[in-house]
Amino acid sequence: MAEVIRVMIVDDHAIVRRGLQAYVDTVPTLEVVGEASDGQQALARLRQWQTMGEPLPDVVLMDLQMPRMGGVEATSAIVQAHPEVKVVVLTSFGEAERVHAALAAGAAGYLLKDADPDEVVTAIRAAAAGEVHLDSAVARQLTRRMVSPNVGLSALTAREREILTLVAQGFSNREIAARLAISERTARTHVSNVLSKLQLSSRTQAALLAIKEGLIPPPG
Repeated sequence: MAEVIRVMIVDDHAIVRRGLQAYVDTVPTLEVVGEASDGQQALARLRQWQTMGEPLPDVVLMDLQMPRMGGVEATSAIVQAHPEVKVVVLTSFGEAERVHAALAAGAAGYLLKDADPDEVVTAIRAAAAGEVHLDSAVARQLTRRMVSPNVGLSALTAREREILTLVAQGFSNREIAARLAISERTARTHVSNVLSKLQLSSRTQAALLAIKEGLIPPPG
């Protein structure tokens, strides 16, 4: 009989966790052993299991966008603290930057939430076997990006274009953070990424580019 793969589900939506558990538990070789609503809770649960001497999950299904601690940060922390535990990202976001960030953090797979249930099982099994499985749409996007990398504004995500517009309007990192309900550190990181991708050295240059590209009107 095949060895059972222990799975943990991390998602801030209870209905998603319940749906995933209901499906995963129908597969004879898979077993959901726990769940968490964000990265912090997932790490706490893993530490608790380890302290109590209980076996850790083999694979964690990890959402990306969650309160307190998101999926990328949680993936990095899990991989560092529990290298035997594999993380498969399951998210609604397929932007190349998010994929790169997740894989750089140590994810062993990346799926979109509209993936077929069978593909979720395939990704879990691949991760448990030490392999990496990517959603077919994500893999195609990464391939296109490698062949023809984006330049200019096309290299920015929707959030980064929003950040660029706010920078061009003269908002500080703190003000950007307040408007977008994110931390000032996250806002600073976004601004840095925007300048890097556009190969700019200052916020003034970013503002001039935004005006040139029609993101904001020129000053009257």
